[in-house]
Amino acid sequence: MIEVRDLRREFAVTTRLGRFRRGRRVVRAVDGVAFDVAAGEAVGYVGPNGAGKSTTIKVLTGILVPTSGHVRVCGVDPSRARRELARRIGVVFGQRSQLWWDLPLRDSFELLRAIYRVPADDHRGRLRECAELLDLGPFLDTPVRQLSLGQRMRGEVTASLLHGPELLVLDEPTIGLDLESKERLREFLADLNRRRGTTLLLTTHDLDDIERLCPRLVVIDRGAVLADGPLDVLRAEVAPERVLVVDLEEPAELADLPGVTSTRSEANGLRHHLTFRRADTTAAALISAVAGRARVHDLVVVEPEIDDVVRRLYARR
Repeated sequence: MIEVRDLRREFAVTTRLGRFRRGRRVVRAVDGVAFDVAAGEAVGYVGPNGAGKSTTIKVLTGILVPTSGHVRVCGVDPSRARRELARRIGVVFGQRSQLWWDLPLRDSFELLRAIYRVPADDHRGRLRECAELLDLGPFLDTPVRQLSLGQRMRGEVTASLLHGPELLVLDEPTIGLDLESKERLREFLADLNRRRGTTLLLTTHDLDDIERLCPRLVVIDRGAVLADGPLDVLRAEVAPERVLVVDLEEPAELADLPGVTSTRSEANGLRHHLTFRRADTTAAALISAVAGRARVHDLVVVEPEIDDVVRRLYARR
């Protein structure tokens, strides 16, 4: 679905050299980025501010022309086949709108149907499905300017799907949303990927979005790819320690268990936090060792937070 090879994008920036002099310097926003996205994948594309995420997205969608490199999206060159590509992809920019501000939401959808030349029956069916899953019914006839941010974002996602795209590109789709709106949107996107097989490319600073939607993570920093792989593999690579939290029926000492690197107890010895490395032991083996020493009331294995995983990837750079 997406092929990127040695992608570079440079910008000329005017700088002040003195009181009356100006100069120009070249800033390389994207520097040799390379990755593939297969049809049906859900991929998170993350990085700090200024890393090159939005520039990459704009190249992939045909908004910017690359300085050099090979880029193919849906089998076409985005900058040379923008009209064809627009019919095959959907794009949601969290801080940009494709809806008409003074028109009811329903009228915006009808205008987009005409622009994309979607058959009326197909449009009606897709709108009905989106309206049901995203609960658009109560505000379909409300002008866009009167919608809350959460309602408008649900409308933006719907607008990007009415022409049946193969690929959905989302740039900060949950920015500013409340918890309920975020959860509703995440559930809808997960269902879209799972049931329809729509490919998702998601860039966001809200790493909970990535955790919920994207089994694979591409991390970019300073215009270059730092890491690319399954989230579970990256987590095991840079954050190998896990924590077994055990609640006991009676206080007990759990020091010196095989494979445990550190322990911490609370609640007068009824709760223990046992840190262990994946390479040294497994959760199953550790649970068995704990059960051999004390009666277990409850337990949970805590994985490293995705925020910590990404932070360690940045630090490795």
